[in-house]
Amino acid sequence: MRYRFETDCRIRMLSCVMGGLMLTGCMVEDIPTGEHASEILTTPTVTTIPLTQTTTAETTTTAWQETLFSEMTEIWAEYPALTAKIADMSIEEKAAQMLLVSCHTVTPEEAAQGGAGGVCLYTNAFEKKTKAEVCAMTAEYQSRSKIPMLIAVDEEGGGVTRVSGNPNLRDTRFLRPGKLYELGGWERIEADTAEKSELLRSLGINVNLAPVADVPQSRSDYIYWRCFSDDAKETAEYTRRVVAVMEENGIGSTLKHFPGYGGSTDTHKGMGYDGREYTAFTESDFLPFLSGIAAGADSVMVSHNIVSCMDAENPASLSPAVHRILREEIGFSGVVITDDLDMNAIRDFCGTEEAAVLAVEAGNDLICTPSFSAAKSAIAEAIRSGRIPETSVNDSILRILIWKENLSLIK
Repeated sequence: MRYRFETDCRIRMLSCVMGGLMLTGCMVEDIPTGEHASEILTTPTVTTIPLTQTTTAETTTTAWQETLFSEMTEIWAEYPALTAKIADMSIEEKAAQMLLVSCHTVTPEEAAQGGAGGVCLYTNAFEKKTKAEVCAMTAEYQSRSKIPMLIAVDEEGGGVTRVSGNPNLRDTRFLRPGKLYELGGWERIEADTAEKSELLRSLGINVNLAPVADVPQSRSDYIYWRCFSDDAKETAEYTRRVVAVMEENGIGSTLKHFPGYGGSTDTHKGMGYDGREYTAFTESDFLPFLSGIAAGADSVMVSHNIVSCMDAENPASLSPAVHRILREEIGFSGVVITDDLDMNAIRDFCGTEEAAVLAVEAGNDLICTPSFSAAKSAIAEAIRSGRIPETSVNDSILRILIWKENLSLIK
């Protein structure tokens, strides 16, 4: 049984509500309206949880961060072995442990040797390799690391398939979720999740950066083809089921991309902007995250979109205001991860090195970046100077190590 941080009461309340829903999970283009009407039970109204609207980046973060620190103080006593590991770490080791290295330019071996908390692998890491070669590769990464690493991939299905795109590892690519539902409903979704989780684990991969919890606004949206549905309640049922199956099969899960991509443009290419009212999030985009968190999601990834109703100045990944909402209003107490800081939205905004420090200041635990050495040095210097409180870094590392223990990486 994995240890779970105690979640906010509103999450438990929503879990009871969402658990009673039987929702269709079809993509709009996959199943004509009404085709599965017989599958839909009479559902209770989901009461929108009132959240406090934040309209500026200048929102005071001290109070909610202190509350989070206070809650973590109680957790520390439950993990004497992990706290001892943290006490033995140098500042550089702590900074490294907060990095999920996206291996664009640095090699996974270098990241492991340097004490990175984890690596994110892309298609080129698996290309043309046999299963035995991939297993040897991931085993070598772990053998170089003082503390076992999170080894993560994006294996969403459909257009984002880092592993199953290699025919040596699977005959065909995993299908996108909407197509799976069309072919076999929830049973097919759950079977696919189980198979995917087993394949990744057999290769030495312990985290799938999935499921996608975004709710697109239209077919023309960048994120549309990566999503399960354009209906928030359907997507909430999807995240609930997928997260539960991933946990059953021992693979780490990541809900993405908080607070919800909506109709924003592709942040790989440049900054995305979301000008919707806050109620659009409380009534729609937040629901799949709430449902997935209630089901036991290990982590949440934060997007690079600038969401004006929450913080009109900073991308969500670098915004204390957005992280306050995720921690205090949504009630998530697990590991928070940035989207890759190598994306042009962040490069153009402030550069990846400064972004790493801003991301820690905002409240992220794991910083996804290709600039391993530079980010480690920048975070370590910010800790030494007092810009980043070491107490908050220690709390982040404890959350990361608890996740690793839950995944049986730390015995």
